[in-house]
Amino acid sequence: MRAATQWEDYELIDATSGNRLERWGQTLLVRPDPQVLWKTPQRSPLWEKANAVYHRAATGGGKWEYRRKMPEKWVIHCEDLRLVVSPTGFKHTGVFPEQAVNWARYWALIGAENREVNVLNLFGYTGGATLACAAAGARVCHVDASKGMVAWARENASESGLSDRPIRWIVDDCAKFVAREQRRGTRYDAIIMDPPSYGRGPGGEIWKLEDAIDELIAACAGVLSENPLFVAVNSYTTGVAPSVMEYILRERVARRFGGRTECDEIGLPVTATGGVVPCGATAWWLAERV
Repeated sequence: MRAATQWEDYELIDATSGNRLERWGQTLLVRPDPQVLWKTPQRSPLWEKANAVYHRAATGGGKWEYRRKMPEKWVIHCEDLRLVVSPTGFKHTGVFPEQAVNWARYWALIGAENREVNVLNLFGYTGGATLACAAAGARVCHVDASKGMVAWARENASESGLSDRPIRWIVDDCAKFVAREQRRGTRYDAIIMDPPSYGRGPGGEIWKLEDAIDELIAACAGVLSENPLFVAVNSYTTGVAPSVMEYILRERVARRFGGRTECDEIGLPVTATGGVVPCGATAWWLAERV
């Protein structure tokens, strides 16, 4: 497992009984996490000082209980990136902190190339991966079905001083966009995708990862350049092993372009215990030269 240790403004302080205690800058939040199955004692006194606690509803969804004064939104740092944090009605904050370990790898892979790398970031959310690639010198196409999330990503670009970088901001269904790019003959040197387990496109299209991911990866192979660098597929879907995504990449990408595949879990270190909470998985296709 690769643990995200790049943060100064984020900390997973403690985790037990289905919940995380997290520090986002100066703000403490308690959020549920289905991977936290252990019921060990709380090891931090800061549980009682949380600014807000997210409670899941029995019928799905949930809501925040605000216990102490806190800002509506604020900015945290991850190395050179500045990202806006704001608790949403779906427990998320606009940042998946475990992804910092992948942002660092994208940065390193792109920075090692003696050329401009053209990156396609699908399901780009609020732009952490997009900004890491742009900061490394890449040209990026950022695609997400949510207009609000794309606007949030653009705000993060502005906060990070990257508004002038060559980034295309696209609000679209990712699968349909890839199909059009293939017909247009557009090609990318690297592809990142962070698909949800379940979602809807801007036209109400239903996305279910198990049903759609193989076809999407196959389509993405059709928009890779003649000298591609990497493909990264993130997954948060419980029950889908990292090796499943690696298998698809091996069949859909490696058979055509050579190179190698790998997969692993990513997670967040817990300050109070020294353990690591798993937060999903990433499968990779990498060019042979990497």
